[in-house]
Amino acid sequence: MSDLLIRPATTDDLPAITAIYDEAVRTGTATFELTPPDLAEMTRRFETLTGGGFPYLVGLLDGRVAGYAYAGPYRPRPAYRFTVENSVYLDPATHRRGLGTALMRELIAQCEARGFRQMIAVIGDSANSGSVGVHRKTGFDMIGTHRNVGFKFGRWLDTVMMQRALGDGGETVPELEAGPSNA
Repeated sequence: MSDLLIRPATTDDLPAITAIYDEAVRTGTATFELTPPDLAEMTRRFETLTGGGFPYLVGLLDGRVAGYAYAGPYRPRPAYRFTVENSVYLDPATHRRGLGTALMRELIAQCEARGFRQMIAVIGDSANSGSVGVHRKTGFDMIGTHRNVGFKFGRWLDTVMMQRALGDGGETVPELEAGPSNA
């Protein structure tokens, strides 16, 4: 996609990000949220992640925000500080154009540069073949399925767990003093 630009998200992007996520919450099963958060809540979430040193990206097509991706803490305990969980959401009109894969590749690179060692994907709905495919294409392995753990739109939904090593992964001991802090 020659018209694609991926860059760090800014607060000016948050109305478009909020609209994309609103659609995902209201009509999809990629997220298990039931009520779309408003702009104020999305701003709070954005500031928490970026203030914590996590990457938050937007993908622009023809100059408009068409998708976004970010990484955040996988779990709150300090021992997990080298592991992140990723999220990627796209405007439905841009599906199957390579934007999700491009955002994931850049997100992976930025997480590696920050010293993270593992990335976990928690994919809502085992029928979400697009997301599973993007994660496979970007080096994730299937690690399991939590069956019937979410209830949305009157039906039970699974979550699919996938994982990818970042940088040296678990092969070396990280520089504990210089590593990320998501404690």
